[in-house]
Amino acid sequence: MIKSMTGFGRGSIEQNGRSFTVEIKSVNHRYCDLNVKMPKSLMALEDRIRKTVQEKVSRGKVDVFIIQNNYEKQGAKAVLDEKLADSYVQCLNKIKDKYEIKDNISISLITRFPDVITLKQEDDDIEEMWKILSNPLEEAVQMLVEMREKEGVKLQNNILSKCDYIKNLLDKIEEKSPLVAKEHKAKLTERLGELLGDFQIDESRVAMEVAMFADKSCIDEEIVRLNSHIIQLKETSGLNEPVGRKLDFIVQEMNREANTIASKANNLEITNFVLNIKNEIEKIREQIQNIE
Repeated sequence: MIKSMTGFGRGSIEQNGRSFTVEIKSVNHRYCDLNVKMPKSLMALEDRIRKTVQEKVSRGKVDVFIIQNNYEKQGAKAVLDEKLADSYVQCLNKIKDKYEIKDNISISLITRFPDVITLKQEDDDIEEMWKILSNPLEEAVQMLVEMREKEGVKLQNNILSKCDYIKNLLDKIEEKSPLVAKEHKAKLTERLGELLGDFQIDESRVAMEVAMFADKSCIDEEIVRLNSHIIQLKETSGLNEPVGRKLDFIVQEMNREANTIASKANNLEITNFVLNIKNEIEKIREQIQNIE
């Protein structure tokens, strides 16, 4: 099944005084470019978050945003830096003695200095955090995948429709191809008749010229290969795996065969058919750029 590389997913949860909101968006990219933006308190879970996303997403530029809120105040305790407090007191006493200041050193004064007393937040239980976070994360990933699959169905239908149109044009080329040499012979005979007048036309020389022209303008192999590529494109689009790169390669080969047909056919009608084919191939190529 074709999957688009464009999608969005969202999941949220409130549990045990915590809430998590996870949003994921993705766009097309040549490889899997995964970026995770989250609070520092969740950094220990980054590998698990990446693994969860990459199990379902193999290609595209993917941005993951995680928002965390704690509604319950987590345990915290005040910590005294005794060495720093001693240093402040020594400095204050030195100032007091040097400038003969009679004012007493108070506790409120010392505690106002930076970092003498700090609040230390107790670390969260990482396993408990993951147990809660994994639910909205999986919900967001699943929503992203479903959106990519839904968009992929539209892309596949569009590509298959264009393949049918190309096949129709190719059938017309195949029907027209055997007549090209005959038309060339008729035009050559007519031109020689105009130039030679009553002189006898050398039929063997005309036949040789027509045979050489037919050999140079033969496009049977190219038609067979282009038909084969169309079948491959349809079959590959139905595989249950990432197929974007495979489809891109097949489309390149289709374009190569179309160019060869245009250069060899030496017929205006066939050339016009090929131009329409190349136009459809380019449209398919643009669509494939957004397929995983």
